[in-house]
Amino acid sequence: MAGAVSGVRALAGVLADPARAARLDAQQWTTLLTVARAEQLLSALAMRVDGIAVPAPVGAILSDARAIAQEARRAALWEAEVVRRALLPLGERVVLLKGTAFAAGGLLAGQGRLIGDLDILVARAALPRVEAALLAAGWAWAKPDAYDDAYYRRWMHELPPLIHRDRDRLLDVHHTILPITARITPDAAAIVADAIPLSTGLWMPCPEDMVIHAALHLFADGDLSGGLRNLWDIDRLLREFTDDRGDFWARLAARTARHGAARPLQRALRLSAHFFGTPVPAESARLRGGDAWFARRLLARDGWGRATRPATRLAFYVRSHWIRMPAPLLARHLAIKMWKRVVPARS
Repeated sequence: MAGAVSGVRALAGVLADPARAARLDAQQWTTLLTVARAEQLLSALAMRVDGIAVPAPVGAILSDARAIAQEARRAALWEAEVVRRALLPLGERVVLLKGTAFAAGGLLAGQGRLIGDLDILVARAALPRVEAALLAAGWAWAKPDAYDDAYYRRWMHELPPLIHRDRDRLLDVHHTILPITARITPDAAAIVADAIPLSTGLWMPCPEDMVIHAALHLFADGDLSGGLRNLWDIDRLLREFTDDRGDFWARLAARTARHGAARPLQRALRLSAHFFGTPVPAESARLRGGDAWFARRLLARDGWGRATRPATRLAFYVRSHWIRMPAPLLARHLAIKMWKRVVPARS
């Protein structure tokens, strides 16, 4: 079975150039499908190679993957509509984020995109009323723990996760797009103010903010789990937006400066170009210092889709906490979480 580099790189290569799929043998297809499933990109792969001749067993798997993506899209848009109805009396802008925004906006990034939780952004001043309306409409706290509740409300960029009592669907209500303890502090009010209206009565971020959010989510808020899928989002967004607007790069640069997101955005451009051949400005087309470390993390999977390079994964897990909060707060938080695990085990 092919190793980590060949499997993940092969997946990135076929996503970027679907014609490559016609030249794969049975073993290569096995590697491609298992890695794509592990990276949550199987449905995206299925959409990209639709219409290309593939072996019958592969075709059946890809057909199922396309059906799953369509159902996920339908469920996500319905959940967004239910939230819209619940919050309509408040008269507040409800901005869709991530996969649901891609689907609702009919964007390339939404094609074959599996969508899990519903993420929305509202003005911070509206949070108490939004919270009350959602609780009244059937949502409940997914983590009914006093410490977790206080931690989310004081330090995080969102309310504690909500789950609907009947539909078992998770909802994340954001008031900004990074934890308030993070080193980068995006202008959340500007994201809401400059959002684009959808025909449904909901909103989605402007193109520049959508790209910046994807870059921040990948490189400034997490351990790169699911990183290849998020990088694919960035490729799709950039290809679509640069086709539509000739001044996109200038607008993106100005918006990036406003959000203080230059480093993660530039890393996103370089790695997207590296993995998918994304057309980016010449100065952003070559890898630079530190990028190889991130590429190593993105490639940490073998030909069976299994996680590899545990030391690298651990390093990014530690990094994900380090960039989210100052060291004293991080030490306190981890100590409390560890204590809460030990105490129940002893009781």
